[in-house]
Amino acid sequence: KDDDNVHFEIDSLTGDLFLSKELDYETTSHFFLQVIVKDYNNNPPQNSTIFLSIDVEDKNDHSPYFQDDFVVIGIEENVPVGTLVYTFNAKDGDGSFLNSKIQYSLEMSNMGENPFLIHPLYGTLTTTSPLDREITHSVIFTVSAADQAINLTDRRLDSLAVKILILDINDNSPYFTSSSLSYVMEDVEVGFLVHHIIAKDPDEGTNGQVTYHILSGNENKAFVLDKITGLLSTAQLLDRETQECYILTVVALDDGSPALSATQVLTIVVLDVNDETPVFTKQLYETAVRENEDPGEFVIKVEAVDRDAGLNSLLWYEILPGIGYEKFKMNSSSGELVTTASLDRETQEVFSIKGSPSRSSTAQLYLTVLDENDHSPLFAKTQYQISVTEDIGEGSVILDLYAADEDDGLNGEVMYSLIDNTFGAFAINSVTGSIVTTKALDREIKSLYTFRVVASDCSTHLPRSTTVMTVLIQDVNDNIPKFQQSYYKASVWEGQSPKTDIIQVFATDLDSGLNGEIEYSILSGNENATFLIDSARGILATNTVLDHENTSSYRETASSYHLVLLASDCGTPSLSSTATVLITVLDVNDNAPVFSSPEYHIHVKESTPIGSHVTEVSANDCDAGTNAEITYTIISGNDRGHFHLDGKTGSMDLMKMLDYEDTVKFTLIIQAT
Repeated sequence: KDDDNVHFEIDSLTGDLFLSKELDYETTSHFFLQVIVKDYNNNPPQNSTIFLSIDVEDKNDHSPYFQDDFVVIGIEENVPVGTLVYTFNAKDGDGSFLNSKIQYSLEMSNMGENPFLIHPLYGTLTTTSPLDREITHSVIFTVSAADQAINLTDRRLDSLAVKILILDINDNSPYFTSSSLSYVMEDVEVGFLVHHIIAKDPDEGTNGQVTYHILSGNENKAFVLDKITGLLSTAQLLDRETQECYILTVVALDDGSPALSATQVLTIVVLDVNDETPVFTKQLYETAVRENEDPGEFVIKVEAVDRDAGLNSLLWYEILPGIGYEKFKMNSSSGELVTTASLDRETQEVFSIKGSPSRSSTAQLYLTVLDENDHSPLFAKTQYQISVTEDIGEGSVILDLYAADEDDGLNGEVMYSLIDNTFGAFAINSVTGSIVTTKALDREIKSLYTFRVVASDCSTHLPRSTTVMTVLIQDVNDNIPKFQQSYYKASVWEGQSPKTDIIQVFATDLDSGLNGEIEYSILSGNENATFLIDSARGILATNTVLDHENTSSYRETASSYHLVLLASDCGTPSLSSTATVLITVLDVNDNAPVFSSPEYHIHVKESTPIGSHVTEVSANDCDAGTNAEITYTIISGNDRGHFHLDGKTGSMDLMKMLDYEDTVKFTLIIQAT
């Protein structure tokens, strides 16, 4: 029995086992047969059973196979070495381990470098070296899968054609191939092609598509750049005389992500065209020459400029015909004018000469006779007086002096200077005559300055002109009144009549006028208007009758007052300072002692021993010092001397034995003095 599949037959008599059907290892690799032996000689027949296990050995009758005949694989360039590219998976229908065990191999289609490696057992394809699409676009090779049958001649294999496409990434920046220098004539029309900017990018697709842009140097928008073609054209008319060179920073940008770029500094030189007319640096030249000088005397050099360049800017000078022009000669190349004859001012004082370069520009020259220095500078007044406030800033102009000189040119230029001592407070501008302060002024230090100002010209033989300058410094309220003392002490007897003077305080102010006039007042401590002060003289006096014994919550002690006095000036704004006065009210013996009780009732047993303390009387005096020191005496009722009173403490002691039957009551009159 073989599971109902008739693969075997047995001879019932001989027991020979025959194969009745072709075996397939891949379908069934093992058979377990039960063989029954029957003995018919016995009655009843006897049976015997054996079990037969048959293993089918595999035959290498299947070749490995790939699912595809051709595979195209894409991988990005610049992946790390060892990156997994693809896993090949070939199948083999054989059943045994070696017949179905597949080993992979790789064979290049050319002799180039192989950047890939295939694992012989797992079929994994990995990179062995960096990939660069710009060097190698693709790699073609054959992958083979062979089984591992024991006999090499029995081994079977299959192969697969593989094409690896190296996919581009944006790893190359554009680079410029065009020149960084270009030339253009200044008279070209708008839209003229100036330069073709070319940049290359080895990447492909959008990674290699380059656009062009101007980053800087085109602020006046003189050029326009086609971002696709790189054609640079003029956007407006050029003028070499305005700008002869443009330095553009151009960027070439690819369309990759992220985009890569390159920059080039493109210099465009504008070439000159003779389109400028020569122009004299002055339309009118004026100079002077001394009369009676020998011929050949240098008069002046005129100059014209031509904004063109090179030969276009070379100039030629000449004198146009006019009155007296024959007395002068012009150097045609340098523009220097000299006399050809001796000049006489009395014959002709002024010459007007015209010169022209080779085109159309002209200039005019006036020549006059030079002046002689025969006048001295003169001030309008011999004395000036000015008042300034003391707070005027350093460097301030207080007066502009002017001295007139009838001469011309240098002969009429007046120089100003100061003589006498200004104590470093003033200086004068030697050219303008402006008198300025050189330091801060202080009227309290110096209130009047007197000095002389001298006006002179370049003459060495003419007399100089002088004027007297008086500067009065006006006061500014810049000083605070100051008390002679910051703390005063004074005393006054109590009971004095109002308006009794106590003390006079003094404050000083260095300012003048109202700024230095001081008024006195009581700022604090004068509750109930106990005191008053003379605002002009600073005399502090009582305003009420003072009582040494009177106490108040606002007084520091029962017998003193603390007043804060204020000294203010009358300036605007007013300035002030303070001082403190301690006033002590002196005591007068104007209070009699007062007993704590008008009557004392004491009960004493008649058996009280002599010397025992009986009682103590007490009186109080509101005065101070010796005026408040109290002495106690018994003035009546102690005729027999039963009691003793301590004059200082008021303590009373028993001096004689008491006898109730003799005296029931003692009435003592005690005096406190």
